[in-house]
Amino acid sequence: MKVLVVENYDNTGLGQMATALDQAGAEITLVRAHRGDELPAGADGHDAIIVLGGGQNALADEEYPYLPALAALMRSFADSGRSALGICLGSQILARAYGAENLIGAAPEFGWQEVTLTPEGRDDPVLSAAPEVFPIFQWHDDTFVLPRGAARLAGNDAAHNQAFRVGRAGYGIQFHFEADRKLVDEWHAAFPETIAQKRAGWMDIYPAEAAGHGPAADAAGLAIARAWVSTIRS
Repeated sequence: MKVLVVENYDNTGLGQMATALDQAGAEITLVRAHRGDELPAGADGHDAIIVLGGGQNALADEEYPYLPALAALMRSFADSGRSALGICLGSQILARAYGAENLIGAAPEFGWQEVTLTPEGRDDPVLSAAPEVFPIFQWHDDTFVLPRGAARLAGNDAAHNQAFRVGRAGYGIQFHFEADRKLVDEWHAAFPETIAQKRAGWMDIYPAEAAGHGPAADAAGLAIARAWVSTIRS
């Protein structure tokens, strides 16, 4: 299987998605769009697309002029029945691709937080791989209105729409299920000043938070990653 991975920001990383893709023998094409790498014109040539997170918002076209083309590319994958996955910013771009409103600054959330599956999520082939309620790492300020016709799969008090599906296998997932404790550690090293501003005192409580929530979050995240990879049709 051939998977297109689009980065929007330095030091984001696939995390547990890399594990699931490697286990499936996937061939990855990496496009660093924020660095000026050219996006493919369409979905032909790849079986799936993954769009990762970033510090910008999904409407930052002036600074990141490739965003409209990326939204269209994600939709072309999902509309053609291919697997598409947007994580955090990627989920917001996928929502934009289907005409949904992006709500900038409306849902700040950071650290391990609980997410609850909806009835549709409990029946979904990907999200049902996780428990009905589970902790998972969050790092976002923005959210989105559910795209028309999409299935709402998960939510919490901070962000009503934490995950959705469009078509057969187009998934927007707001929470960072790919971020196991190893990747979170890497983010601490890469973004210490941003994290200090995001949540005062976080570094003091981080070891206890990681010990208390990390094992369950890592297990749920890897299960979701593997379940999404299983949707890919070569």
